[in-house]
Amino acid sequence: MMKKYPYGKDRGYRTAKEQQQLYEDKIAQYRQEGYAKEEAVKEAEQWVAVPGYSEHQLGIAVDINGATYDLYLWLEQNSYKYGFIFRYPGAKTDLTGIAEEIWHYRYVGVEAATEIYQQGICLEEYLDKTET
Repeated sequence: MMKKYPYGKDRGYRTAKEQQQLYEDKIAQYRQEGYAKEEAVKEAEQWVAVPGYSEHQLGIAVDINGATYDLYLWLEQNSYKYGFIFRYPGAKTDLTGIAEEIWHYRYVGVEAATEIYQQGICLEEYLDKTET
C-alpha cells in the first residue's frame, strides 16, 4: 500500500494552500533546529518551492515515491521517452537552486526531454540554449 503524504506529496497537483503549508512547515523545522529566520528561509527554499512558484501548483510536475531505489534509476534512464525529466539532479543544484530530489519529475514533452537527457543538462541549461 502506498504511503500517504500530507499536502499532496503523493500526487502531481498541489493547491496554493498546501504549498504555503509545506513552505511554512519547512521554515519552522529549520527555526526549531536553531537557524535564524533569514537562514531558515534560505535553507527551506532549497527543499520547498516558494508558494506561487511551485511546479506542483502549475500541475506540470509529479513526485514519484517508490518502494525501492531501483525505481529512481529506471526513471532517470527512461522518463524522457514519455516526456518527463529528472528535474533536480544533485550535480546541477548550483543552476536549479534546489537540492537533489530524486522523486521529482517534470513534464516538458518528448522532444525537449530527449534533448535534455541526451545532453545531460538540466532544464535551466536547456532554456538558456533555446533562448540564444
